[in-house]
Amino acid sequence: QVQLVESGGGLVQAGGSLRLSCAASGITFSSNAMDWYRQVSGKQRELVATISSGGSTNYADFVKGRFTISRDNAKSTVYLQMNSLKPEDTAEYYCHVSRVIRIGVRVDYWGQGTQVTVSS
Repeated sequence: QVQLVESGGGLVQAGGSLRLSCAASGITFSSNAMDWYRQVSGKQRELVATISSGGSTNYADFVKGRFTISRDNAKSTVYLQMNSLKPEDTAEYYCHVSRVIRIGVRVDYWGQGTQVTVSS
């Protein structure tokens, strides 16, 4: 019964900042890599950032240098700090985790999404 709950989205002017949070339950949080995706209505969901169980990070080119993903294992929470926001960052942002529950069986879990709107 894995649950991911995002928060922190909202309206912001270009150049501003937001911090998204994703609280996880039902998993051994410290053992799993976590991801942030985003999606514009009618378009394909795209990967924004990942963080491994050991804290290694990777970013999509379109956010590199502006966004930072981090995790707090004690709180079972992953964050996405978004700085220097651009109108093209406007999207629904989703938290994601994938885990193998049995050999050959992998399950993906998604949060409900949080809307980020950047005005100019």
